[in-house]
Amino acid sequence: MSDLRVAFVGSAAPAAQKGLEKLISRYGSVAPNRADVIVALGGDGFVLETLHRYMSSGKPVYGMNRGTVGFLMNEYREAGLLKRLANAQRVTLYPLHMKATQSSGRVRIAHAINEVSILRQTRQAANIRISIDGVVRIKKLVCDGVIVATPAGSTAYNLSAHGPIVPMGADVLALTPISAFRPRRWRGALLPSSSHIRLDISDVSKRPVSAVADHAEVRNVGRVDIREDRDRYFSLLYDPEHNFEERILNEQFTP
Repeated sequence: MSDLRVAFVGSAAPAAQKGLEKLISRYGSVAPNRADVIVALGGDGFVLETLHRYMSSGKPVYGMNRGTVGFLMNEYREAGLLKRLANAQRVTLYPLHMKATQSSGRVRIAHAINEVSILRQTRQAANIRISIDGVVRIKKLVCDGVIVATPAGSTAYNLSAHGPIVPMGADVLALTPISAFRPRRWRGALLPSSSHIRLDISDVSKRPVSAVADHAEVRNVGRVDIREDRDRYFSLLYDPEHNFEERILNEQFTP
């Protein structure tokens, strides 16, 4: 356990920087490329940034909450950290692969751990055709946008848009409309994680739309292709008493 090589990183928030200084003073720190585990201090947004930054390294990330919500984080405590890391449970996440084709024809690629969001850019509602595995399921959805969420992201923006919470390991994705106007009664769908989701945007010049993969935004898109990327994965570590699957389950019973 004493041989565990730890890299500490932190957000710019004062609380995160103060915790970073204390932990490095107590445990030391190595460069992330030499670490066995990366400890990220901040909020949910920062742990997502950390996962994206070290996507290709395969190194697990252990988040400690020095932010606001902290749903993806463990409790911040300075004492006994090496023992906590040794006993932590690993959760493996597969990101979404987003291929966004802009109205100019330029293609942009990005990955999302939480969700891919298709959002109107102006006061005009978006017109979106939805195809799943080559079959058109909705010819014209008039809405503020659409969310495709992973299980990890189903409790974030997806839940705020009244989408379903998806248990970890369910091998499904949530497809959720944002303020659907037509068809008004459509509330979304649960799709197999192997699905290829294609979203075609109509009236691009009059009704411009953005595609956002976590924090990466592509504006003026005409088509967005989304699928789960099984060639990449992220690993998060959690204290056994703060099991991630249990947190997602508890969210379904929170008043």
